[in-house]
Amino acid sequence: MPSITVRKLYQENHQKLNLSWVTGTAGADNVIGIDEQRPTLALVGHLNFIHPNRVQVLGLAEVDYLERLEQSAARTALDQLFHKSMSVVVVANGQPVSKLLRDYCHTRNVPLMTTPLESPYLMDVLRIYLARALAVSTVLHGVFLDVLEIGVLIMGDSAMGKSELALDLISRGHGMVADDAVELYRIGPEMLEGRCPPLLRDFLEVRGLGILNIRTIFGETAVRPRKVLKLIIHLVKANDQAMQALDRLNIQSETQDILGVTVRKVVLPVAAGRNLAVLVEAAVRNYILQLRGIDSTREFIERHTNFLREQEHAADTD
Repeated sequence: MPSITVRKLYQENHQKLNLSWVTGTAGADNVIGIDEQRPTLALVGHLNFIHPNRVQVLGLAEVDYLERLEQSAARTALDQLFHKSMSVVVVANGQPVSKLLRDYCHTRNVPLMTTPLESPYLMDVLRIYLARALAVSTVLHGVFLDVLEIGVLIMGDSAMGKSELALDLISRGHGMVADDAVELYRIGPEMLEGRCPPLLRDFLEVRGLGILNIRTIFGETAVRPRKVLKLIIHLVKANDQAMQALDRLNIQSETQDILGVTVRKVVLPVAAGRNLAVLVEAAVRNYILQLRGIDSTREFIERHTNFLREQEHAADTD
């Protein structure tokens, strides 16, 4: 199952959350992970002695509670707390850290951090971060683009012209997320987020031109760090078999299942003289219209049906 270390959580959030590492550096490699019994949203929470969270947060009420306990009662409570599985303790609201809590974190190798931020905001940010960092993922071959604010994954066999099509779309003002290897993360029940592996970020391979740095050539606005996948464009060779298999009216929308999420899919035949960039833009615009309840195919069929009914009615009256 996906997991991250406390060290990584700190490195990627210490500036945003103004985190200070107080003690417990020996536990930097403590793992924060999920399982079937512990969903992502249950990883972060206020101080809980019965069912400790992987990230224990102490706000105003929790710090006040510990301070009111007698020394022996406080030690008993902390013994119970640190006996459970716990990765890191964060004291929020700029509250002072008691020497007792500091000693427990140091001796038990549990990182102790502080932040001046309020605990509800801290937990919201960490939950969103962990939902992304611990999401179930897969890697697909293709090019992932931002076309008209819609995440579009272009797929197809090798040498189908996916990179050339992507370059054409980028030159028309659209953005690239990833080329060749697209990392897809299920960040919600019905949501897939596409990202680029760090090693391939900004690069696009085009046969005959080699490796191109899209950010350097087209500027910062030509690259996106991530995008939610909404539409798949699958390129196929325009042979007789492929053309006969196509539903010309596209009455039944095609879909593809990725990590349990159903994604709309459009099959585009590739042939000489076809402007694929224009076709992709048109497919995206049509998808946007369908989201708004405007279906051109249904409108055409209804118009055709009404025409036939009028012809039949006219024949009966004659």
